[in-house]
Amino acid sequence: MIELTFSDAINKALHLEMERDDSVFVFGIGVPDHVKIFGTTKGLLEKYGKKRCFDSPLSEDAMTGLAIGAAISGLRPVHVHIRVDFLLLTMNQLINMASSFIYGTNGNHSLPLVIRAIIGRGWGQGYQHSKSLFSYFTHIPGLIVIAPTSPSDALGLLQSAIRSNSPVIFLEHRWLYWAKESVDNNFPLVEIGKGKVLRKGKAVTVVAISWMVVETLVAAKILSEKGIDIEVIDPRTLRPLDTEIIFNSVKKTGRLIVADCDWINSGFSAEILSLVSEQLFQYMISSPVRIGFADCPCPTVRILEDEFYPNAETIIHAVEKMLDKPLSILDGIDFYSHENKFKGPF
Repeated sequence: MIELTFSDAINKALHLEMERDDSVFVFGIGVPDHVKIFGTTKGLLEKYGKKRCFDSPLSEDAMTGLAIGAAISGLRPVHVHIRVDFLLLTMNQLINMASSFIYGTNGNHSLPLVIRAIIGRGWGQGYQHSKSLFSYFTHIPGLIVIAPTSPSDALGLLQSAIRSNSPVIFLEHRWLYWAKESVDNNFPLVEIGKGKVLRKGKAVTVVAISWMVVETLVAAKILSEKGIDIEVIDPRTLRPLDTEIIFNSVKKTGRLIVADCDWINSGFSAEILSLVSEQLFQYMISSPVRIGFADCPCPTVRILEDEFYPNAETIIHAVEKMLDKPLSILDGIDFYSHENKFKGPF
């Protein structure tokens, strides 16, 4: 085993795939810069040269078009967007071109493209730099959407994404880059489309997405001290979604909370609730619940940011309410973890 941060894991996956396959290249705004996209692209320029690791002009639409053309031509581009907010400028390329290309060629051609997009809050990032937008991409047939949380999953899923012959949106929450984990030094692949039970329990199923996995595990520890054991599921891949692992858990607990780091209205959490309600209505003891952003643009001031984003306290109270338990007084508990290591946007 070897200890890696989430950032190290992304970097290792890129090195492994670029070494294995010389058709893989990495590009995007700031990719070869000295700060190296939170350290995820360090060493690539030095080892593989300017043809396989390069910067690009500030034109999201154009550089995504370049990536699509390169993929059609037989290369395997990894295109980095430092903020998912501006991936909105590529929607014509992604939705009208990339997602439907394999279908439009009757499966005769592939489009092996990975878009790494950084999501979520930093501090004071404001309403133009803090989004997640999961449902924007999971809505579209032809796109694979991945949102890993642990270093081992980031390492294994990015390798699988680069080897995929379909376009992949790979979403990385900026607060996860300092998370640490012991990883198998054989660096195994992780299968796309398979979720993971992170903690077993019988009281409530909590499906947590991206950063909310961190908050949910903190909540689970506090709840267990009160005699409440929740089951925590990380889907890891949002499209295709591993419904079996969610359904099996809900059949056992009869209760479901989806903890999302995105808006609730028309969000990905609604899709999970809908699937469970359609398929498992007879197993439900109580109505399922969604947790997500406040229904407004993200504020910039930190004290308002903390109100905007759900956290472990939100999850604890949602579980207690669902179980008809008195709400815990949680004053004095520090719910934050490696978010405090975030020093700036790069």
